Amino acid sequence: MTTNEDNNIQKEISAPQSTELYIKIADTQWPIIYTPEYNIGFLGLEKLHPFDAGKWGKVYEFLKEAKLIQEKTIVKPKEATQTDLLVVHTAQYLKDLKWSLNVAQITEVPPVALLPNFIVQRKVLRPFRYHTGGTILAGKLAMERGWAINIGGGFHHCHAEKGGGFCAYADITLSLKFLFERVEGVAKAMIIDLDAHQGNGHERDFMDDEKVYIMDVYNRGIYPQDGFAKRAIKRKVELQHYTEDNDYLELVERHLEGALNEFTPDVVVYNAGTDILEGDPLGNLSITAQGIIDRDHLVFSKVRSRCIPILMVTSGGYQKTTARIIADSILNLHKEKWIKCDGAEAFQKSNLKR
Repeated sequence: MTTNEDNNIQKEISAPQSTELYIKIADTQWPIIYTPEYNIGFLGLEKLHPFDAGKWGKVYEFLKEAKLIQEKTIVKPKEATQTDLLVVHTAQYLKDLKWSLNVAQITEVPPVALLPNFIVQRKVLRPFRYHTGGTILAGKLAMERGWAINIGGGFHHCHAEKGGGFCAYADITLSLKFLFERVEGVAKAMIIDLDAHQGNGHERDFMDDEKVYIMDVYNRGIYPQDGFAKRAIKRKVELQHYTEDNDYLELVERHLEGALNEFTPDVVVYNAGTDILEGDPLGNLSITAQGIIDRDHLVFSKVRSRCIPILMVTSGGYQKTTARIIADSILNLHKEKWIKCDGAEAFQKSNLKR
């Protein structure tokens, strides 16, 4: 066999599989990603978990009411396929999801185990696959536009071989793997995980991977307390129960500055969980709504001022008020000019004049 033939075979082996997730968007569309397919609802069983399974739709409606977006000016993602998911997940793990008992354990809703799997696939896992497609697409759009927001996603407890904590697919890992394989100029990435819980899923996936720098700020006294995964964290900030705004924001700012001084990424994934909100039944922290808005502004200002592309996912948040807070934070980012889309805004103004 000739050297050229060897090279051609190697290229075929290493070439990424085709995907329909990396869609092109118009100049008149915001790099804000959402589809009604995100929302989970079946027989009321979704109410057995504290997660608001319709949170994402409420965020979208709040942004529409505020006239930041219109249906035509947001981006609707496609559902991640088996081929897409196999970029990270093992075939055995995806096979395990065909057993309703396994999905019940991941979603922490025991009655799901009693449902036929075709219903579980359609009503639970299919929405998760749309979220995952949205996070993967957000990576591409962030590189093109400088920023992107997936109104869903942020399943940071899932890794290649196992799900948990209401996280069935490793969307953060997948988004970065797609970028590394498909987008020129992306060789290093930073994950800033500010959900109340440790992001043990992406930490296990990127263990010993020097291309990925992980900063994780979380409540040390709650799930998952994954000691092995902590080894992957480059900048670890463990919070006490009921940490309040001033201490929290000071820690985030100081460590974010330190992380960006230590490591210069080509892209940042920001896991912006709102379960840090005071009164959250699972987060056990005491951050106010304004504290969350200030946190998101802090992250975007520090990253965007360095001209680093950033994609944001919304992750955890277990109170009915969190959708309003997420929307208010996005509106504040727009007001402060950290996110903008001239084409979309001009299109929307022209529509209002008609």
